[in-house]
Amino acid sequence: MNIQSTTSQNRRAQRDVKLAAGDAAADLLTRTTEVATIAAASADVIDREARFPHEAIAAARSQRLLGIMVPHRLGGEGAGMSDVLDVCYALGRACASTAMIYAMHQTKVALVIRHGHDSAWHERLLRRLCAEQLLLASSTTDGQGGGDLRKSDCAIEQNDARFTLVKSATVLSYGKQADALLTTARRNPDAPATDQVLVALSKGDYRLDHLVDWDTLGMRGTCSTGFTLTAAGAVEQLFSEPYHKIHSHTVMPVANLTWAAVWAGIAASTVDRARASIRKAMRKSGGQLPIGAAHLTRATASLAVLRATIAATLQEYEILLASDGELDGLEFQTRTGLLKVNASELATSIVMGAFQACGLAGYRNDGEFSVARQLRDIMSSSIMINNDRILANIATTAAVVDVAASITD
Repeated sequence: MNIQSTTSQNRRAQRDVKLAAGDAAADLLTRTTEVATIAAASADVIDREARFPHEAIAAARSQRLLGIMVPHRLGGEGAGMSDVLDVCYALGRACASTAMIYAMHQTKVALVIRHGHDSAWHERLLRRLCAEQLLLASSTTDGQGGGDLRKSDCAIEQNDARFTLVKSATVLSYGKQADALLTTARRNPDAPATDQVLVALSKGDYRLDHLVDWDTLGMRGTCSTGFTLTAAGAVEQLFSEPYHKIHSHTVMPVANLTWAAVWAGIAASTVDRARASIRKAMRKSGGQLPIGAAHLTRATASLAVLRATIAATLQEYEILLASDGELDGLEFQTRTGLLKVNASELATSIVMGAFQACGLAGYRNDGEFSVARQLRDIMSSSIMINNDRILANIATTAAVVDVAASITD
């Protein structure tokens, strides 16, 4: 075979790979659009009744979106984090509660993929997730610790190859609707609060007894009720790596990225409504811009900044993962934490700007330009995992890390 023939074959192979990748992306976009359409149709009633978005999650199962990140060898599609963020963004534009549930689920999927690869039990869980489209939830808030995910009151009680656990899970999003649960606990009753392990629980391994209702301003469909969690299982269900590593390497960056994508989606939906409101006003006035148009300009520009910020953080995370980089480094941990703070604050500002652009039409609960639901949903972004706690935790780092010497550093 001559060099020219070999080159042609290589080019055809590269073209086939590109076409396959394009087909996969188009297929995922089509499936996501189907789910987002269903989510949007039921978003108002889910918010009004504070109920779980059964319709949208059923659609996500039907479209096989729950296991897209799982590697091919375990039955998944091997999708990247950018694919997951695109789904979160699309669902955020449709129904914030559905999008946040999907984001939280995918954070659990990511950590099982990354930190359960040496465990036959956790790989079986991933195979089941893909085959049955299981929905994963997590219980990281614990008793008096509240939103401090790096402390646990409860502890693992081990007896030979079995363990038991009783936890005051004061906020457990969609706990009753989940098919499996991941929860943190102290390594043993004598361990300090920060010496945590993570354990995966199948539906039959635990019982949830109601503690606290979920009646909130926004994100009402996440059904983040409080329960007493009573669990028992095999020791093999515990992750071998300490939770502090799982948290810093996967939970925090993936959660902050997916949450930010959800908030960007909420913001984008309000910009869409504000733009439609402004256009309608211009048609009525013979082309004259209404007074709120300046707010739309600012909101649109801020949305572009938000999307770029998320994309830049994602790129840095993927580079570090691919190069086995320093995920525990102060600069990356600081930037990841600040992504959550900055994205939540910027998304809230965008929604408020769109609200001002819509004026009374946006203030109303009824009507095509209402942004009341989105405004209430976005207010959760700085409260659920409190921004003040994050800023306090990284204050020392901010004091010792040098300011960049140039724009491009």
